[in-house]
Amino acid sequence: MTLPLRARANGAATSAAATLDGRPVVLVRVDPTVHRGALTEADGATIAGAADLALTGRVPLVAVIASSGADVNEGLPALHGWGTAARAIARCSGIVPLVAVVTGPAVSGPALLLGLCDVVVMTADAYAWVSGPAMVKTFTGVDVPGSLLGGAGIHATESGVATLVVDDEDAAMASVSSILEFLPDHTDAEPADIPTLDPPGRPTPEAGDLMPAGATGSYDVRKVIAAVVDDGHVVELRPRFAPNLVTALAAIAGRPVGMVANQPQSLAGTLDIAAAQKGARFVAMCDAFNLPIITLVDTPGFFPGKTLEWRGMIRHGAQLVFAYAEATVPRICVVLRKAYGGAYIVMDCKTMGNDLSLAWPTAEIAVMGAKGAVAILHRRADVAEQADRERDYETAFLTPWIAAERGLIDAVIDPADTRSRLASALLMLRSKREHVVRRLHSNTPL
Repeated sequence: MTLPLRARANGAATSAAATLDGRPVVLVRVDPTVHRGALTEADGATIAGAADLALTGRVPLVAVIASSGADVNEGLPALHGWGTAARAIARCSGIVPLVAVVTGPAVSGPALLLGLCDVVVMTADAYAWVSGPAMVKTFTGVDVPGSLLGGAGIHATESGVATLVVDDEDAAMASVSSILEFLPDHTDAEPADIPTLDPPGRPTPEAGDLMPAGATGSYDVRKVIAAVVDDGHVVELRPRFAPNLVTALAAIAGRPVGMVANQPQSLAGTLDIAAAQKGARFVAMCDAFNLPIITLVDTPGFFPGKTLEWRGMIRHGAQLVFAYAEATVPRICVVLRKAYGGAYIVMDCKTMGNDLSLAWPTAEIAVMGAKGAVAILHRRADVAEQADRERDYETAFLTPWIAAERGLIDAVIDPADTRSRLASALLMLRSKREHVVRRLHSNTPL
């Protein structure tokens, strides 16, 4: 059932108070059959009005977009219209979930609206860009096809704009429903519990069995996540962008949670700029909508390289630090294996303010790995002596017990107990409240 809003207003955009799988939402549609979805000043007012209603009604805003941009025939008023819409949507950020479904073009100014949203689902034939192929060729001389410039696949793998890519609009709306299942209507509410028959105390020996015998072995951390969450049900967000970091929605003992995990299968689980941005945005979203954050750590550090440093690894790495440090929701960290150097700190260690730090017996918490440490401390030793020193270093330092002795790890647990420990901790932290420092806004390192 829907209740149209501004029903007599002309233009490509329509809005309505609606339900999505029984969930109340404010639904906006930009119809590509009306002037190719070009947005007029009236369309901007329609979108802004929908955003304002979502904000006052405290329900998610869902926008289905297929737009060729601001209406050229109308000129400056059309630009003013989408600017009005952008400001209204920005006011909703962090208060109600913002979801965009792109079913066709989203170009020029309106494309920037996608960047304001918490979730962007694109159909396989959709595309989005600020400057199109013709403009790129005029200014740079490079002839680039539209699909390569801003197709759904590019936004799924390179830009990170697309949270998910699906076949068609029906699949997109189903994906939106599955994501909204884990989110509350607004920031002042908690996500609803998700019914499950999966026992909270179910042992998870299969999680530990995934760990390779050698320190350099690889495994799929998504299988660890599936082992510890309810019914193995995981909704991964941005799976193809920065695959060295997994961000996903799941539930434990019925309580929705956000999962962040290093992925050893990609770049050995190291952190780079894309991973830092992906993780920071996800942590901020979880914090805004009261989702506890569970972080699974297995990273040898930051990915090294001149290009990364020039592109701002410091600034972007700080984004992930900032997001964790600012988060006030329950936060639990589990060190599975490697946790080296600054990357260990960034991945929500104890001193970053998490509520509970756990480690498996396989955890290696140190400034760096044995080979790197010996290369620095005993660089003049021969090969045989360095091998002996590496074994000594591993025995003396690459264990979770040293961190536990200093209170930086709360408990070293059997992997089989991971789910039960997480469920107990989430129950204990259900009433967690933090005093938030009063200020206009933080100055996050963008």
